[in-house]
Amino acid sequence: MADNILNFNLNNPAFYGIMIRFVINLIFLIIIIRGIYFRYSKKEKFVFTFFLMGIMVFFITSLLNSVFMQMAYAFGLFAIFAILRFRTRNFSMKDMSYIFTVIGVSLINSLEMKGFPMLGVVIFDIIIVISAIILEKFSIKNNTVTHSIIYENLEMLKSAKKQKLIKEISDLTGKDISRVKIRRIDFKDKVALLDIYYKE
Repeated sequence: MADNILNFNLNNPAFYGIMIRFVINLIFLIIIIRGIYFRYSKKEKFVFTFFLMGIMVFFITSLLNSVFMQMAYAFGLFAIFAILRFRTRNFSMKDMSYIFTVIGVSLINSLEMKGFPMLGVVIFDIIIVISAIILEKFSIKNNTVTHSIIYENLEMLKSAKKQKLIKEISDLTGKDISRVKIRRIDFKDKVALLDIYYKE
């Protein structure tokens, strides 16, 4: 053991390759976590967790590769860890997706695949980054919020006055209402329960 430590050489091809892949992994973690996740979610409390998780997954998997552990087993190990560790926390579906992305990217970048150039792995990383950006923009564009309100002017609920109704509710709420749905009409009390839809 002591001899192995003393004989360690920084010019070792295996170590050199791991460090190159680590730098690539770190660059894409910064893009995904800081450039995309934090930009759109503003949840700084998870940034530390995601970065440290990505770094640890990368190094542990790199070491597992050196002892010829099967990739399927390594992936299952980290996936189970993530599910068990975070299932009780207040994580949204999007947060869980980013956890899976961070683990996946770190696993992909840690692999030393013979006959497969590192450029191919970088292309995979770029595809993942572009996919995350497109999905975030799509989510923002189609992020519709729904609220229920009680409305008293039943006369405005007629089909012919639909646009006037939307404009009136927009003026009352200060929101750009895109759609109004009638849930229930109480003719006795002369009120209606409406669902209003607007983009956040």
